[in-house]
Amino acid sequence: MNYSYLNNIELEKALNILLNAAIEIGAGQQAEKIPVREACGRVTSEAVYARISSPHYNASAMDGIAVCARSTFGATDTTPVVLQEGKDYKMVDTGDPLPSGFDAVVMIEDVINLGDGTVKLLKSAVPWQHVRQIGEDICAGDMILPSNTVIEPATIGAMLAGGIQEVWVWKRPLAGIIPTGDEIVPPGGTPEEGKIMEFNSSIFSSMLSKWNAVSKVYDIVPDNIELIKGALLKAASECDIVLINAGSSAGRDDYTARAISELGTLLVHGIAIRPGKPTVLGLIKDKPVIGVPGYPVSGIIVLEKLVKPLIEYYNHYSMPEGQTVKAVLSKRVVSSLKYEEFVRVKLGSVDDRIVAVPLNRGAGVVTSFVKADGLLHIPMNSEGFEGGQTVNVQLLKREDEIKNTLVVTGSHDPLLDVMSDIMQRTWRGEYISSSHVGSMGGIMAVKRSEAHMAGIHLLDEETGEYNISYIRKYFPDRKIILINCVKRIQGLMVKPGNPMGIKGISDLARPELKYVNRQKGAGTRILLDFLLRKHGINASDIYGYDREEFTHMSVAALVASDSADAGMGIYSAAKIYGLDFIPVCEEQYDFILPEKYMDMKLVKHFIEILKSDEFRNTLQAMGGYNTDNAGSITVL
Repeated sequence: MNYSYLNNIELEKALNILLNAAIEIGAGQQAEKIPVREACGRVTSEAVYARISSPHYNASAMDGIAVCARSTFGATDTTPVVLQEGKDYKMVDTGDPLPSGFDAVVMIEDVINLGDGTVKLLKSAVPWQHVRQIGEDICAGDMILPSNTVIEPATIGAMLAGGIQEVWVWKRPLAGIIPTGDEIVPPGGTPEEGKIMEFNSSIFSSMLSKWNAVSKVYDIVPDNIELIKGALLKAASECDIVLINAGSSAGRDDYTARAISELGTLLVHGIAIRPGKPTVLGLIKDKPVIGVPGYPVSGIIVLEKLVKPLIEYYNHYSMPEGQTVKAVLSKRVVSSLKYEEFVRVKLGSVDDRIVAVPLNRGAGVVTSFVKADGLLHIPMNSEGFEGGQTVNVQLLKREDEIKNTLVVTGSHDPLLDVMSDIMQRTWRGEYISSSHVGSMGGIMAVKRSEAHMAGIHLLDEETGEYNISYIRKYFPDRKIILINCVKRIQGLMVKPGNPMGIKGISDLARPELKYVNRQKGAGTRILLDFLLRKHGINASDIYGYDREEFTHMSVAALVASDSADAGMGIYSAAKIYGLDFIPVCEEQYDFILPEKYMDMKLVKHFIEILKSDEFRNTLQAMGGYNTDNAGSITVL
């Protein structure tokens, strides 16, 4: 088959090619009979009709007495009717068959027992009151469910009540997952350098399970064309759909497209989406084969946009689309005209509007999906969206969760994760969402009403005071609340044993030393620049000054991995990674928020956490914090 290597086919066209191929091979036409009790979530392959009526006898709907309604006529408070047990009435409980010759039930609450086998009624009954008549719920022959309908828990009860013990459903598709790559190793322990833990198959299996499909994960296959072809043939003979992961790019070990074309039919190689461009679509042994890119975010997007619709075709049922909401974009998002792009965003409700904060767009950053609340879709031939623009966002979480979330931005500190955990354990249904944009970024987000509060640690070089002068400068006409958080130790994080012999800031200019910095606007970056000026050091003399990271933890990780010799950060991050630490100064880390948010339940709980023993004890164990004044408030 002739094809252009790495095409740029639009997503909708690629999906149509895949689904049309599935139709042509007659996929998704297998049904199976299963016990009704095991059928929840499955899809009916044919209409289901009741075999018996429900109820199949006239049944009492109340505890009381069965009577002939005619014998109670005329009963009032002044002219009661007295009935004889056995002759005029019989005792019944809810669900009992209605005795022959009786046509109504009087609730026990309306019966006056005279104690001699007789009862008195002060109100007459009407025929068939409090009686569930034959077929009230279901009549024999009634359709309980039409074809291609998802079986819900209540439906199971209806089928059993209608005498149905087994039901025909569409057979769930079996998807084979083949991980490939010389560098891939099974999960467990810490992989050696150059090896990557294989976890994509676990992500994919979980997604398929949610979509009512079954998965089978095969052993990792090395980058060898013959081994890959053998794995594809085996999976295609055993499964309904085959997913082969990695090896679908333009790289030197790209064997997926070649293997599919040699074994079957190559339909598509390259789709105009980002992430996910190198996707491969084909057929082997009349089974759809999808070559899924190796980066996890790319893989998740490809499964959502291509594999999910294919599963729906096999199951004869379309799952509901995720809810879409209007959101204000916190900053500009630029996109290429050549691609349809899907950007992960954090969401929060601030001043009765939803704000979307774009997350890291790297295709390998799987945690961006863990943190994401929604997906921003950027159409093809669009350059993106401007900050402040209202956009449509597909929710990945419930809207009520978004609206019950305290939006915190600004400077990063691991203590925010501690607070988020305490919040969710202490007040169910309440959340803290934090994004890390630096202290100045946090101030501007609060100023633009894109967050409820911001964490800041900004040094005033003239006064030596933290935070207050910046609040007065950027909020001259607004009342701002400063919530005291912690004093924390900032310093240089270096490798264990300090092999480079780093003693302080002046050593950062040594030509053999590799440094990793924080981003512009971060309080740690501002502190470093202040210290460099104090020591007479030019930033251009530091190798790695322009190498930026957004959190203390990411700086520590790079130092621990020998990718850098030093980076400035807080003591707790160094401790987590087992790094040596050279203290530089103690600084004040606080939170700021407009006064109008102080009445929010979430803010009150946030302050409670700051003052709690659990918070203080946890930070003491982490090290490098002074929490003496945590939770105290200053109005500015």
